[in-house]
Amino acid sequence: MKAVGLTRYLPVDHPEVFLDLDLPKPLPQGQDLLVAIKAVAVNPVDVKVRAPKDKVEEVPRILGWDASGIVEAVGPDVTLFQPGDEVYYAGDITRSGSNAEYQLIDQRIVGHKPKSLSFAEAAALPLTSITAYEAFFDRLAIDPAGKDEGQTILIIGAAGGVGSIGIQLAKQAGLTVIATASRPETINWVKELGADHVINHHHSLVDQVRALGMTFVDHIAIFNDMRHWDAAVELIRPQGGIVSIDDTDLPMPMGGMKMKAASLHWEFMFARSMHQTPDMIEQHRLLNHIATEIDKGHLRSTLNEVIRPINAENLGKAHAKIETGAAKGKLVLEGF
Repeated sequence: MKAVGLTRYLPVDHPEVFLDLDLPKPLPQGQDLLVAIKAVAVNPVDVKVRAPKDKVEEVPRILGWDASGIVEAVGPDVTLFQPGDEVYYAGDITRSGSNAEYQLIDQRIVGHKPKSLSFAEAAALPLTSITAYEAFFDRLAIDPAGKDEGQTILIIGAAGGVGSIGIQLAKQAGLTVIATASRPETINWVKELGADHVINHHHSLVDQVRALGMTFVDHIAIFNDMRHWDAAVELIRPQGGIVSIDDTDLPMPMGGMKMKAASLHWEFMFARSMHQTPDMIEQHRLLNHIATEIDKGHLRSTLNEVIRPINAENLGKAHAKIETGAAKGKLVLEGF
């Protein structure tokens, strides 16, 4: 099978940052699905894993943690899918990734692809949808059915992949969304997705939120990095909650959090598959829920750009774009 992988961890502009490979087609065991990959998305996690370091892989490593495709075969313990099913998923960071013609994936973290979307549109959704959903409804304990209607949430990094679906999920739950964006195209993007207010993360978040007539906000989601930690602590309401997806090395003073009895939560969507938690199947249910909401017209894909085909050259271009940190929505590669 065709695949795109690496043996060395190189700068993105290196001509051998990715390699076009021909590898054996894997065989499903246990709860595995064998999926014929149709489209893959590139996320910041891909860039972090590929970041330059001295390590050398004896066997080529295949990255990629967002995919859509068609089930070709199933393992003996599979009950949720059958060959021919169209699926989408974010995968398992401990296993071989989706940048290949075929991939093995545990059925418990796979969802049925939204029927109304193309494979490219569907591939843009899984990782970011799981991340935003778990961040809001599992970590911050916001009620997805609207019992917290009228509460406020500040989404820092709102124009990226996680923020783009996060805005929609927060609005669906009845929240007032304050989104950060700085460029005209990203400001328009977050407004299109439903943001009630847009503030510029290059200026004081505290001053801008206070200018909206709000002393505090009920919830804060940090979907880029922790450079705005001090502002987040000042803006979170007493007994409110902050959720972050950044494994930062920046200082995070906790005194202000303690004085407010505010909570800090970490979201890492690979935790369930990495640790084989008893509730792994929740990601299957979550993705099926997102697909249903997409097909009902309640949510939309966050796809912004498609590159064809899936090969080493184009994957390098995609990583270079993600490394700029100026993403708007999702970038997808389609077809081998």
